[in-house]
Amino acid sequence: MKIVVVADTHKDYEKYATVVESNEADLYIHLGDGVHEFADVAKQNPDKKFVFVKGNCDFCEASTYQVLKIGKCKIYCVHGHEQNVSQGLGEMIKQAKKKGCNIALYGHTHFFRTDVVDGIYVMNPGSLSSPRGHNRPSYGIIEIDKEGNVKMNIVAY
Repeated sequence: MKIVVVADTHKDYEKYATVVESNEADLYIHLGDGVHEFADVAKQNPDKKFVFVKGNCDFCEASTYQVLKIGKCKIYCVHGHEQNVSQGLGEMIKQAKKKGCNIALYGHTHFFRTDVVDGIYVMNPGSLSSPRGHNRPSYGIIEIDKEGNVKMNIVAY
């Protein structure tokens, strides 16, 4: 299973559309702050599977988190503002564990990251539209094999 993960596109439709069009994946996850371009790209690609969680800049009815079961893995998807990820990952990790997840995905900080924290695979794909820390725009790719092994990578745009 190949998953493309983006966050914080902040109305940059072109970059988001390009990432989706140039990456063949089983699932495309958007971690918030980009509801309008998410809706447009998903509508233009009805053959692809999309998941969205609402960020602090999204004014819509979407949920602020989702739990996805992918084979032997469970993925906790949040934007991160409600878990105070700018102050640390403790609350997000705690909630992911409480929900039985072994992967936690978040955005909000605009800094990319892949790590394993307290036994949980963690990814922030960075931002496609406005990265911070002199980083290039970025997104993430997760691959999960049939045995539940996880591989995470950040891709500079």
